[in-house]
Amino acid sequence: MHTEIPAPARGRPPTITPDRLADIGIKLGLPNLTMANVAAELAVSQAALYKRVANLEALKRLVADTVFQRWQIPRASADAPGGLEAYLMGFVASLCEVVKAHPGLPPYLLRRSVATAPMLDKIASHQAHVAEVFGLPLDKARWLLATIAFYCIAGADTIYAIADDEEGQVITEFKQGMRALVIGSLEVLQLR
Repeated sequence: MHTEIPAPARGRPPTITPDRLADIGIKLGLPNLTMANVAAELAVSQAALYKRVANLEALKRLVADTVFQRWQIPRASADAPGGLEAYLMGFVASLCEVVKAHPGLPPYLLRRSVATAPMLDKIASHQAHVAEVFGLPLDKARWLLATIAFYCIAGADTIYAIADDEEGQVITEFKQGMRALVIGSLEVLQLR
């Protein structure tokens, strides 16, 4: 059996692809992202870049969406030690790491008006997963995860912007506060 190999396309290969734009945006960081520095990284003109991306906000949304889609949300397991409380603390730790690694991401996670449809789909899927694993009504899982994620993202964004080291007093107090929020949220829902 003979399979035909397609002839290579004529001209230069495309240099402005969504994946390349996202990778460069992640490398530069959302706070430092400009059309000029992305065009320079791609070795293309800004005019060529504007043919692929409507504006800087569209580029930032692409980068934020890619970061979020690449983030591996911890999977829940009913058999894991510590149950739902331990799972939520692992979720908090993972969320803190993604916020710490990607300054400028929190507005895209906190404001539904700028979150992309795939981001919202991933959030809904995670909420349904946690509800199923721990036998929760979906509305309780949604409230629990949204509450914890909101305060974790907002707090981590502030803390990592001002803290100079991992062992700082502010970071320690933030982690204690997140634990209190997890415990209190479980109490409010009568799940503890």
